[in-house]
Amino acid sequence: MADQIVLDGEWLRAHPLLQPAEESDKNARGRVLVVGGCTTVPGGVRLTAEAALRAGAGKVRIATVEQAAMLIGVALPEMAVLPLASDAAGEIDAARADILVHVERCDAAVIGPAMGCGTQAAMLVGAVLGMPSASALVLDAAALMAVCDHAAKLAARTSPAVLTPHLGEIAALLQCSADEVEQNRARATRLCAERFGAVVVLKGAVSLIATPDSSVFTYSGGNVGLATGGSGDVLAGITAALLARGADPLQAALWAVWLHGEAGRRCAEAIGPIGYLASELLGFIPRVMQRAG
Repeated sequence: MADQIVLDGEWLRAHPLLQPAEESDKNARGRVLVVGGCTTVPGGVRLTAEAALRAGAGKVRIATVEQAAMLIGVALPEMAVLPLASDAAGEIDAARADILVHVERCDAAVIGPAMGCGTQAAMLVGAVLGMPSASALVLDAAALMAVCDHAAKLAARTSPAVLTPHLGEIAALLQCSADEVEQNRARATRLCAERFGAVVVLKGAVSLIATPDSSVFTYSGGNVGLATGGSGDVLAGITAALLARGADPLQAALWAVWLHGEAGRRCAEAIGPIGYLASELLGFIPRVMQRAG
C-alpha cells in the first residue's frame, strides 16, 4: 500500500486556493446549493450554508423543509431559501422536491446535512446523479446511506464527488463493522474511495482523506472539541464553497479539513478545549483562510 501523505503547511503552500480578483462579482466567487434539514434538526442546514459563505462562496441557496425555511431565511438574510414539501415525519419529501433546476444553476451542491431519512436522501441523490450536471457534489450524513444504491453513477462522474463519512457511515458504505474499519482506517478509506470513484474524508481524531487513485492523506491537527453536533455540517459547507470557488475535489477536501481543524484550534484557545459549539467555528473560518493565504 502507498504511504500516507501528511497534510501540513508545506502541502498547503504548494497547492494554494484560487483567489478571486478584486473586481469579481458574487457569481464569480461561486454558487452553492445546500439541500437538507428536517423538522427534528431544523437549524443544522444553516450551519452548512453559513460555513459555505464564510469559506468564500459568493451565493448560497438553502433547500429545506418548508416548516423551517422562513425561520432560516430570516436568520440568514444573506442567502436565498427554497421551501420544500415535507413528509409525515418532517423530512424532505423527495418525490415532490423540485431541486434539479437549482442544481443546474449552482457550481457546487451539498446534499444530506441534517437529514434523518436515508430513503428520502437516496431519492434526492439518485435524481441528482441521474442528470447531466457539471456541478461539483458533496454528499454528507443521510445522503451517504444512498451511495451504495448509486455506486455506478457516482463512479462514472467526470469530477469525483466528495464523501464525508464518520466511522459508522463508512462502515455502512463498506458493508462491514466499525471494528473492522478501526483495524485499518487508512485501508478502509482507500477502499471506499476506489469503490465509489470519490474523494473520501473519514472524519475522526485523525482525519484521513483518500482519492480514487489510492492516495491517502492524514491530518491530525484537530482536537476533541470538534467532536460535537453540527461540526460535520460545517465541514461539508466549507468543502462545497471551495469546490464552487474552483478548487478540484481533492484540493477542496484537504483545505476544508485543514480550515475546519484550524478553526477548532482557535475555538479551543478562545473558549476552551471542550464545550465550544459548531456555530462558533464559523467566525474563525475567514481569519484562518486569511492567515493561510
